[in-house]
Formats: sequence, structure tokens, C-alpha cells
Amino acid sequence: MNIQVAVLCDAATDDNWKLNLLGAFDTIYAPQMPAVHLQCAVALRVTFMPGDEGVRQLTLNFINADGRPIMAPIPLQVDVTLPDDVHFLTRNFIVHLQQLQFNEPGLYSVEVRMDDQPQASIPLLVKLIPRPTT
Repeated sequence: MNIQVAVLCDAATDDNWKLNLLGAFDTIYAPQMPAVHLQCAVALRVTFMPGDEGVRQLTLNFINADGRPIMAPIPLQVDVTLPDDVHFLTRNFIVHLQQLQFNEPGLYSVEVRMDDQPQASIPLLVKLIPRPTT
């Protein structure tokens, strides 16, 4: 298995097996804490090879700098079957999120795991930008 793309973005779509991304980002600037990011998406493009076949468990974990979860894990069951006439199979996974909350500024990440084994990590920095005083 090979993760070709793992990204946080404003939006993503799958159009005839093509992954379309809009507004990839790695930093959120917030005027106050807790910060709420209204909507975003985690987009993955994964290539499976012979030997990867079977029912697999893909899990997304949003964690803080201490490795503690900031929300419940997002499990995705994946049934991988390679047709006889192909050497690999590529699939897109898009998870839309709303009202993502961060209680404090700092470094966060989205940990991508397959069958409980780490495969990728998407970093996210949440920065507090204080409002100017008058």
C-alpha cells in the first residue's frame, strides 16, 4: 500500500476516480480560543498492490501535540479486491468535517492508520492571532 496524497483542504471531490482538491492548508489562524473551523476535508489517494487485498480498516485520528485525541477516531472499512487484469488499484477517500474545534493554539495532526499501523501524518498548526487593541 502506498499513500500518494494525504492532505487537509477546504473541499475535495472524486470525479471518475480523479481526486480534485480545493484549498489545501496546514495552518489555521484564529482570532480567539477555542477556535472552530467551520468545514474542511481530509483527502487521501491510496494505491493498493497485490498482497493488500482483503477487508482493511483505515482510521483517521485527530491528535494534539501530546498525541491525545481531540475527537473520536474516524474508521473507514475498505474492501480491497484487485481485478486479475491490473497490477495495482488506486482509490480516493474523502472525509468531510464540520465544526472542528481546537481548544488551544499549537501543533495538531491527522494520523492515518491502516489496520492499526501508522501510514501517514498530516500536520496542522493552529495559531492565535489576537485582535488589535484600539
